[in-house]
Amino acid sequence: MPSNAEAAEIFQSIADLLDVLGEKFKPDAYRRAARSIESLTEDLGAIAGRNELRSVPGVGDAIEEKIREYLATGHITYYDKLQQQIPAGVVELLKIPGLGPKTARRFWIELGVEGPAELTAALDAGRLDGVKGFGPKKVAQIRAAVEAFRANANAGARMPIQDAYPIAMALVRGLRQGARAEQVEVAGSFRRGRETVGDLDILVTSVEPERAFDVFSALPQVQEVRLRGGTKETVLLRNGLQVDLRVVEPASFGAALVYFTGSKDHNVQIRSLAKDRGLRVNEYGVTRGEERLAGRTEEDVYRSLGLAWVPPEIREARGEIEAAARGPLPRLVDTPDLRGDLHVHLPADAGPVEVDRLAAAAKAQHLAYLGVVTHGVDAVGDAFELPAAVRTRLAELSTPSLRLARVWEGDGGASAPPVDAAWEIVRPSARHRAPPSATRPNHRIALVAHGPADPADATAWLAFAHSAGAAVEVGPGPERLDSNGARRAREAHVLLGVPTGVGTAEDDPTGPIGLRFARRAGAVPSDVRNSAAQPPFSGASKRGRS
Repeated sequence: MPSNAEAAEIFQSIADLLDVLGEKFKPDAYRRAARSIESLTEDLGAIAGRNELRSVPGVGDAIEEKIREYLATGHITYYDKLQQQIPAGVVELLKIPGLGPKTARRFWIELGVEGPAELTAALDAGRLDGVKGFGPKKVAQIRAAVEAFRANANAGARMPIQDAYPIAMALVRGLRQGARAEQVEVAGSFRRGRETVGDLDILVTSVEPERAFDVFSALPQVQEVRLRGGTKETVLLRNGLQVDLRVVEPASFGAALVYFTGSKDHNVQIRSLAKDRGLRVNEYGVTRGEERLAGRTEEDVYRSLGLAWVPPEIREARGEIEAAARGPLPRLVDTPDLRGDLHVHLPADAGPVEVDRLAAAAKAQHLAYLGVVTHGVDAVGDAFELPAAVRTRLAELSTPSLRLARVWEGDGGASAPPVDAAWEIVRPSARHRAPPSATRPNHRIALVAHGPADPADATAWLAFAHSAGAAVEVGPGPERLDSNGARRAREAHVLLGVPTGVGTAEDDPTGPIGLRFARRAGAVPSDVRNSAAQPPFSGASKRGRS
């Protein structure tokens, strides 16, 4: 579906391509149009419907024609033709951080460089040495950017959120410890819980912006400072990820958090709603004329617009604004709702000490039960069992307030769980990719784990989970459900099993990202099997909290 954000991105790309082709004035015109479109408080289609596109700054006859083509077809022929005039490798050069279109043109026209690999060869051969505008410092920066680009196997692609999570948490810790930052939040698609992120946006409040910038740029993850000025600093990390740090006033923190969390389409709807009410909303706050109405908290911002607060995970312009106008939204599942964990692993060489640590972590998280995998069939199909000392220690530490249940994990094949297993976890293996055709009468299946992420397998596995009365695991990692899969499970009336991350490392994304995926799917506590106060098969209700 055409959107203001996508249209602005296309016009920005047209400007870059025109720069590569050596055009003198057109790039600025398309960039101006892109900025105007991105800042609109109303949908482009609505403006076009009133024949008022020419009222948008920077939109003349030629650009209006292209906007109408985009609204009608979803693409722009002129953009397609420009891409055909430039070698694909030169376009790829634009993805290298810090390397703009005019520099890409110089490489192409003056040096015959038509891609990242050829640029690396030119650097290695010293072909940039002595070239006007490429001093030793500039050449070193280009080399570092190319190396960072190549180091990322998915250069130019979005990073899985589970890979970005430990990076983001390390940056947040660094800022909190050294920058005297009062509030620190990661915004953008990361906060919305999207499966991938293109970059990171971090917001802080601080009375010393320069100190925040100095601390941030000195963090070991940072390779290069690309921009610093006013209240914003942009850096490139050693893994090629770009991060924007913004320092905002406390009175504007909530408004900035709404603005930079997005999504762009969600923000467009908010700005349109504000305009209809005679208000203006941006990253600084909500105003009526010169009067400031809100900005300190997100709740204040939404309230000033007559809306209930919208959880960040569902800010995707999919009806959430309309629902928030009608009243409070359903309360999505959150960390305190998770009363236990159905699926916890200990290392294969674990001993009683690891059991003690796990129990302490569970108590710290106020959990009531853990399903600890002690025996079963591994992903290859071979039987395994944890040492007797571990099983004994689990029994010793299990209490009415924290039940440490021994559970079996298998693939639903011929090997059946023994009678001492509190419940069974079923997941695909190399030998059995498809779900079992039926459940055996004595099976007590609580969870379908590590799948089904593949849509081709999803229908069969979800049907099996439904028939067995089992939940399906959601979260990052191999073959767990992402937010789209969790949404399919809810539509199929299958409960979710949300990992708590109990006993994992501080930066392990399993718990936090699994919870975000569930929330992004719109899950409420009653949609989550381990929101029940009692473990499975204890006489408590299988659905929701007891």
